[in-house]
Amino acid sequence: MISVEEARTLIDKEVIDYGVVERPLALSLSHILREDLHTDRALPPYDRVTMDGIAINYDGSMAKGLLRLPIEGVSAAGSPQTSLKSSSSCIEAMTGAMLPQGTDTVIRYEDLKIENDHAEIMIDTISKGQNIHYKGEDRSQGELTIKSGTQLTEAEIGVAASCGHHTLKVCKIPSCVIVSTGDELVNIDIQPKPYQIRRSNVYMIQASLQRYKVDCDLSHINDDYPTLLSVVKDHLDNYDFIILSGGVSMGKFDYLPKVLQELGVTQIFHKIKQRPGKPFWFGKSCNGKLVFALPGNPVSSFMCTHNYILPWLKSCLRLSESPQEYAVLQKDISFKPDLTYYPIVKLMHSKGGVLKAVPVNNNGSGDFASLTEGDAFLELLRGQDEYRANEAYRVIRYR
Repeated sequence: MISVEEARTLIDKEVIDYGVVERPLALSLSHILREDLHTDRALPPYDRVTMDGIAINYDGSMAKGLLRLPIEGVSAAGSPQTSLKSSSSCIEAMTGAMLPQGTDTVIRYEDLKIENDHAEIMIDTISKGQNIHYKGEDRSQGELTIKSGTQLTEAEIGVAASCGHHTLKVCKIPSCVIVSTGDELVNIDIQPKPYQIRRSNVYMIQASLQRYKVDCDLSHINDDYPTLLSVVKDHLDNYDFIILSGGVSMGKFDYLPKVLQELGVTQIFHKIKQRPGKPFWFGKSCNGKLVFALPGNPVSSFMCTHNYILPWLKSCLRLSESPQEYAVLQKDISFKPDLTYYPIVKLMHSKGGVLKAVPVNNNGSGDFASLTEGDAFLELLRGQDEYRANEAYRVIRYR
């Protein structure tokens, strides 16, 4: 049995680069970018009017005290740049239009009275250069805008579109199957008998991986050794990695460690000094396929997914690392076993911006309903029996 730190180190050694694919921009949301994106021109690409109104030459009008200016014309968004002929005149300019040549200040319609082709300025305070978004003020041409390793949100999609990127190079998503085991499990559309339960772990794990665009297939195998041997072999041949749920503990029908051994999957570790999730099994096949065999208890499998599988997946996808979060425990916790402990907590912020963790009542690793009341697991490292309120501990978010 190994420590949490040793387990993380061993899993980190098995990070795999699954490659790069090119996707249409419209289908790239939530994928991980695998190229640096640069502007193909300045942002904005021209001096841009930001308010509907009139464009003036400040020194030719306001500095001379002229408050009623003849209108020479109109500059509309999407039209070529116009030019001011007289510095004591003005041009009506719409939001998004190129700033007319010879002007340097925009006064909005709300501060004007337009009458008989003249604009009368109705306010006293005008600042030279106001209401203009200058060329290159946001980004210069050729400047880096989005780094490789960024998970693409709506914001990045918009910026990429403005720079003319109609396709993007992103991480290739590995194929995965999530397998539940156990005679007691039935499909979710079936009314269970008194001694049966519906399959839920695979759906929780599948949903967790979908946030990184991994669309896992689902499978189920009863506790039958020949069937386990045949189906797991098939999955090893057809998927990049496998997640198994159940069948890895000390029970009479927990066949998976023996099945995996017979199929040539080398055990890297089995059992971690933690609660929940101690029976976690991890190994690698002769052709490089990784197998994550999780405990069957729902909270155990869910915690292991977020504590080990998702960090591994993010490393495989070259996702930029986020700063580690810590939260201040709000209630003393006693935990005697020499194990790293992962209680479920509800997160909230104080008025001062401090992240707080409130423990959620839980009846053990089978009480997955309690997950709905929390937001994260708190990592309480082994080596002490008492974990005090007002001390900060590592947060593993699932919400």
